Amino acid sequence: MDSCIFCQIVAGKAPSWKVMENDHAYAFLDINPVSEYHTLVIPKAHHRDVFDTPSEVLQQVIDLVKQVTTLYEEKLDLRHLQLINSNGREAQQDVFHIHFHIVPRKFGDGQNIRWQTYPEWRPRFDGLLEKLH
Repeated sequence: MDSCIFCQIVAGKAPSWKVMENDHAYAFLDINPVSEYHTLVIPKAHHRDVFDTPSEVLQQVIDLVKQVTTLYEEKLDLRHLQLINSNGREAQQDVFHIHFHIVPRKFGDGQNIRWQTYPEWRPRFDGLLEKLH
């Protein structure tokens, strides 16, 4: 996919700062970091989102996420991080090639993900689950 920046990175047509890779996945520093060592992990083949990604490819990507986080723990003593993946425009996916963010965190870093919660929805749980079975 010539128009996909992540495909260009995998093909060596766009710059990246490689952290690690395996046969099917590639990890590199995010060009617009929100913290030091903010890393993206992507499949080497183009897959739009979690729905489009075969299970075996997703497993390879997650295996690389685990290897990178272990490296960061062992070499940098980073033990506080967020793993973030968004799927679809309404979920704030901005590059439509599945990717996972590894975002190291520390108190006072200015990054906040706060979700509005709806405990009043709990009585609806049985009905929600009925739709799945």
